[in-house]
Amino acid sequence: MAARRGGVDVLGVHLDTTSYADLLVWLDEPVDGPRARTVAFCNVHSVMTARRDPVVARALAAMDVATTDGMPLVWAARRLGHPAQGRVYGPDLMEMAVRRSPDRPWRHYLYGASPDVLARLVANLRAMAPDIDIAGWHSPPYRPLTPAEEAADVAAIARSGATHVWVGLGMPKQELFVQRVADRLGGTTLLAVGAAFDMHAGVVSQAPDWIQDRGLEWAYRWAQEPTRLASRYLVNNPLFLLLLARQLAAARLRTVSRQAGVGR
Repeated sequence: MAARRGGVDVLGVHLDTTSYADLLVWLDEPVDGPRARTVAFCNVHSVMTARRDPVVARALAAMDVATTDGMPLVWAARRLGHPAQGRVYGPDLMEMAVRRSPDRPWRHYLYGASPDVLARLVANLRAMAPDIDIAGWHSPPYRPLTPAEEAADVAAIARSGATHVWVGLGMPKQELFVQRVADRLGGTTLLAVGAAFDMHAGVVSQAPDWIQDRGLEWAYRWAQEPTRLASRYLVNNPLFLLLLARQLAAARLRTVSRQAGVGR
């Protein structure tokens, strides 16, 4: 698989040491077999949710590619032996794919968000790439779908002829959906991009580059949605740092032990 060049374990979650360039090359390759290709864009929230919920952990482990979407995971990967690892951020990858898609036989399907957000998203993507081929879009209800409803949605995606399905249901709902339906959508690529829908629809503003580069995007988003994101950032972020410090300390101890063994 062109996009995958090895990976790194961060608190039990496998992250692929890939890049925007590699992932875009991979997205150009035909999808072989009866199962869809699957991509998740992981941040601290993803990792900490997987630690608490084994179902989510299995969904992330089954992804064909799980990227370092958040800067804390980029820094963790670098400290764990991958110094060149960069960020592969869902909203940026989506924009890159959209802008290059008119030159390719790509058909896009948008699944998630509210009808109003989807309408804005479709308009903005068409402004971004006027010749883009959008095969369809759908806003499912926020409640859990019945099996019949999910089957109908999957059938609609399959009928659309989409090659790339962007799923914006929020984490972990989108990752669980992707893994449930992958076996029914062969020939497609399913990308769980979360907040990319709101950002490209203009509903939520994206943090400036200097804030993203310093790993402070969480604070920027928290300021925009303080009530919804308070528990995520007040609990997840400190606990992530504590657990990562333990993992890094254990990795250093193993390195020292190996070096001492070699020196004997």
